[in-house]
Amino acid sequence: MPSPARTSSRRAPRLVMAGRRLRAVRTMPTTTEAVRALAHNGLLDIRQGSGTYVVATSELAGVMHRRFADADPAHIAELRSALESSAAKLAAARRTEKELKQLEALLVRREEAWASGDTEVFVTADAAFHMPVVAASHNDVVTAVYADLGEVLRDWLRGDVGEELTPEAYLDHTRLVDAIRAGDAETAAAEAAGYPFHCRPGRVSRPAAGD
Repeated sequence: MPSPARTSSRRAPRLVMAGRRLRAVRTMPTTTEAVRALAHNGLLDIRQGSGTYVVATSELAGVMHRRFADADPAHIAELRSALESSAAKLAAARRTEKELKQLEALLVRREEAWASGDTEVFVTADAAFHMPVVAASHNDVVTAVYADLGEVLRDWLRGDVGEELTPEAYLDHTRLVDAIRAGDAETAAAEAAGYPFHCRPGRVSRPAAGD
């Protein structure tokens, strides 16, 4: 009688953040096929001569990134405005002191990233700021959807700020943090709602009333 299968003692691989480069692995048929499958599903980005990079950390995130890669920037702006304003409104009412301190620290890092002049550093810092704002809403569904849209929103921001950070693309987020600190839900929502329409003048515009 065959012996029962033993449970593997190998540890499961740790999660890897989007944007991180994967270490080189031995080329084996099964590994190559797996990498190609993950790339097809939008989870990995294979860059010839550069390496393989994590684009998304869940299958849904990969699907969203692939599905909305060529979406109208104005539509992405409207989506971001709707999600972030709703989350900011909830965050103003539900945030904890620990979350507030985290937002204050991340706001400083975002400012430092802008001052560095490095677009990719800023995009990463901006995303690192907005995700905890959404998480402070304490709405697990909104937080999960926003996280799965992460790379879509980062791509959109890269297109908005351009290859060089310029003064007209700068947006101060201090008033958003102030509103969340004060528990001013309406101001927090209004601040978050407007940000996506003010990065690069002329690229997108706030939808007119009645649209």
